[in-house]
Amino acid sequence: MDNCAILLQRLQTTFGIDDVAHRRFQSYLSDRRQYIHRGSKRSSIMVYGVPRGSVLGPILFVLYTVDLISLIKNHGLSPHLYADDTQVYGSCPPAAVDELSVKISDCINDVANWTKSNRLQLNPDKTEAMWCTTSRRRHQLPSTAISIVGASVIPAQCVRNLGIYIDAYLMMRTHVQ
Repeated sequence: MDNCAILLQRLQTTFGIDDVAHRRFQSYLSDRRQYIHRGSKRSSIMVYGVPRGSVLGPILFVLYTVDLISLIKNHGLSPHLYADDTQVYGSCPPAAVDELSVKISDCINDVANWTKSNRLQLNPDKTEAMWCTTSRRRHQLPSTAISIVGASVIPAQCVRNLGIYIDAYLMMRTHVQ
């Protein structure tokens, strides 16, 4: 099943969009031919997906990924989605860090399976993890890698999120500098 068929099915079953509205979405999403141009080179024909740069694109992407939010929440974690970027948050007392680490790994593995079954791709090379705490409690956190889809992700001291640098101590020093 291609992305458009998945989206059309989701519009019908999850959101109850039927009849005329469903046929209009089907017409909008079907038989589209797209190319990617770079300089004088052109890609092969792509006949699936929402037209790039379309007004409906962001809304349809949200509708396509809406069940990803409940998948993450089922693990007892908090999701934050922005465009095609998904962030997973959790908190715990220092004594439960190992349990949270396992919970995050399990959740991200389920997210990877979800993306694969929905014809999307999770890139473990772009995946980051960060433990946040006060400098006094820093010694209680693990420095070992977290297993994310078979890749080892070493916790970062600072990450960039929508142009803002956040450090593990939540002091914003890197961003201010």
